[in-house]
Amino acid sequence: MTATVVRDTLNALGIGRGDEVIVPSYGPGAPADGTRLAGATPVFADIDARTYCVDPASVADRVTARTAALVPVNLFGHPAALDRLADLALRHGLAVVEEAPHGEDLGAVARRRAHARFLDSALTGVVVPYTEPGAHHLYQRYTVRVPGNGRPDRDAYLRALVERGVPATVAVPVPVHRMPAHRAARPAELPQTERVAADSLSLPLHPGMTQRELTHLATVCNRLGGVV
Repeated sequence: MTATVVRDTLNALGIGRGDEVIVPSYGPGAPADGTRLAGATPVFADIDARTYCVDPASVADRVTARTAALVPVNLFGHPAALDRLADLALRHGLAVVEEAPHGEDLGAVARRRAHARFLDSALTGVVVPYTEPGAHHLYQRYTVRVPGNGRPDRDAYLRALVERGVPATVAVPVPVHRMPAHRAARPAELPQTERVAADSLSLPLHPGMTQRELTHLATVCNRLGGVV
């Protein structure tokens, strides 16, 4: 979902100046950027720290008389809680701007899931991804959390992984509400967003990985112990 798609969808719904749109801060900036392009005001909701997707309870807390829509995001391959969000939207008369379905190669998804199951069982010292019961995780990213003192420990662990040949990355270095374009928005209390942004990183996971590569990845991570 691009900012232009969000803008055009909101404009088509008659949503613009004077309206508020609830968006996540942890994840891509397109929902907030598109909301501003449409002339509306983004209001940032917190996330569920297990799924990394927007928390329906936090969304509910941010609904006001000016709220016109919400834009959930399926993050890292875990689907947003659309059933709960749809119920909330129905109660308050809000539009839900959903991502268009992406064509996924079923074989590639099956391999990523198999790789993820191996890492779930093999990794120690980090918090592995969570899947909500009944959800179909696509594992577009395999994002873990590093216990410890937040960003300093996460960054040290990341550097150690890279030095040992594991190309880990930080998927969301800065939450959207802290970016210059959005700092003037309504002040946001987003404790889970801040914590996850500070202690999470994504490990390499792709369909073509061999068992040897997966075992090497797990071995390197486990030898570091999570906190460096």
